[in-house]
Amino acid sequence: MLKHRGFPGRLPGTDFQFTIRRPNPKGVTPITERARYADRRPADKRADAGFLAALWAHFGEAPFERGNLDAGRLSWLFGREVVPAEDPFDPASYDALLRIDAARARASFPDAIAGPNP
Repeated sequence: MLKHRGFPGRLPGTDFQFTIRRPNPKGVTPITERARYADRRPADKRADAGFLAALWAHFGEAPFERGNLDAGRLSWLFGREVVPAEDPFDPASYDALLRIDAARARASFPDAIAGPNP
């Protein structure tokens, strides 16, 4: 499992986790597309925006390996702002390649994806 050095471990000042420390001994948690409803808590929305901003700052539009990124946090963005970068895509692999769909990310989180690609 690739560890993304320099990537924030959590949203500052909260317990919203962005990365995991070690591989799950019971197996890899698959990434799934989770529905985001309008009545989600503001803190959850801030965590999504913070995670997307961290992804953008770290990777930009370039494909990136899932590695130690938290599957639960990725799942809130998967299929919309974060999409597979390979075909076939294995959602239960730490080696899976993902990328940010910049147009969709800017539409959903305009403050998180401000300015040009890093």
